[in-house]
Amino acid sequence: MEIIRSAEELQQKTLKIRQKNKQIGFVPTMGYLHEGHERLMEAARKENELLIVSIFVNPLQFGPNEDYDSYPRNEERDIQVAKNNQVDILFLPDAADMYPAEQAITMQVVKRVNVLCGRTRKGHFDGVATVLTKLFHLTNPHRVYFGLKDAQQIAVVDALVHDLNFSLEVIPIATVREKDGLAKSSRNVRLSEKERNEAKYIFQALQSGRQLVIDGEKNPVNIVKGVEHFIKNHTHGKIDYIELLNYPDLTKPEFINQQVILAAAVHFENARLIDNLVFDANGVISEQL
Repeated sequence: MEIIRSAEELQQKTLKIRQKNKQIGFVPTMGYLHEGHERLMEAARKENELLIVSIFVNPLQFGPNEDYDSYPRNEERDIQVAKNNQVDILFLPDAADMYPAEQAITMQVVKRVNVLCGRTRKGHFDGVATVLTKLFHLTNPHRVYFGLKDAQQIAVVDALVHDLNFSLEVIPIATVREKDGLAKSSRNVRLSEKERNEAKYIFQALQSGRQLVIDGEKNPVNIVKGVEHFIKNHTHGKIDYIELLNYPDLTKPEFINQQVILAAAVHFENARLIDNLVFDANGVISEQL
């Protein structure tokens, strides 16, 4: 495995790889790698000749009161995980290399953002779009892999790729979960024992909402109320949002007649957990855009 820390060096290398017609798979991460990231690497490894993983905690996507400084980091462990997963190139830049000067051009995402996490994290997806645009130019991938746990991010990336004509394919991968259903996340380590036990009910609440659709309920308001009631009855967490939207365009449906996302965000004392399910009008789980 080759470790590259220079953006210029990475771009020069990947351009040469593309000239040799080798297929490049790319997994962008913010590190503290877990099984969910490994699932992305596994998929990328199978479908491409060369696998690139980036680890960069992007300051542009953190708000003034968010957890940039305390975001979990463990470079030594991450390097070993990458080696174990047969990563060919591990890109480990620092902020000074990614943003060497004040930006003269900024990006603004105007659709698919004023819902879900985007409603309370103003500018977050502007930062995501900016860093991914840079990373796509540096890695020159044929395919890029994201976990469906961050389904809104995938929807934004889908728009970014199409609007800016990137020649790459966005591959969504099913959320990796603990045995009790809790979505794998770097933030799970911040949960107390009691919170960790309660956190499993977020997924169960979403499943209960999907079951309502399977049973014939098509009114989004009733489904959201059912999920909210379930979470309030089983956890002490503070609900940030529960939303049911068309997917991937993230518009509000009057009734369910196409693919939708049912998503929730819940605040515990030291961690904000998100989860979702994407399914069709009959409640059948989907893993497509």
